Amino acid sequence: MQRLDLKFYQKYETLSLAKQLLGCELVHESPEGRTAGIIVETEAYLTGDPACHAYRKKTVRNAAMFGPAGSVYVYLIYGMYHCVNIVSAEEGKGEAVLIRALEPTDGVELMELRRAERKGDKPKVYSLRELCNGPAKLVQAMGITLAGHNGSSLLDDALYLTPPKQTDFEVVTTTRIGITQGADLPYRFYIKGNRFVSKK
Repeated sequence: MQRLDLKFYQKYETLSLAKQLLGCELVHESPEGRTAGIIVETEAYLTGDPACHAYRKKTVRNAAMFGPAGSVYVYLIYGMYHCVNIVSAEEGKGEAVLIRALEPTDGVELMELRRAERKGDKPKVYSLRELCNGPAKLVQAMGITLAGHNGSSLLDDALYLTPPKQTDFEVVTTTRIGITQGADLPYRFYIKGNRFVSKK
């Protein structure tokens, strides 16, 4: 399957890339099977942005964010969930685009197994919309891990992006979710009217 090449990631500055990623398909060819989903919501994080992990300095946690464009930055939140980002600037700068929501397109049964939460003996069943409508949810559904994907490249790894599967849509620009600093910056983008967006 065709994947986006290095020129695509180098062509756009971070805010533009966050919009260009909408409609592209995120694919993971894992040993368990293939899962994929169309990106329907993103957030941009820039070096001068107080909400950006690279705002202060490079650390062990955010080191992958300073890698080359087209690489992957995975981080832990709340001590139990992970989020996945696409590094979006030249090496050493520290900018990325958070993938916030996907519209599942392939491997739905595998996504459901990964997302199933057991309460006693009964697994919690998720609707198709609930599988990937949030950054931590999609990471779990797609089988993306900190150990396996942080610092990897979308150019030649099992996790990659394809050219847009959807192009005929309107982009909504708004503020980001779940942050305190930089909360007023219009750095979140989503496909208008798409039911898989995490929050309108």
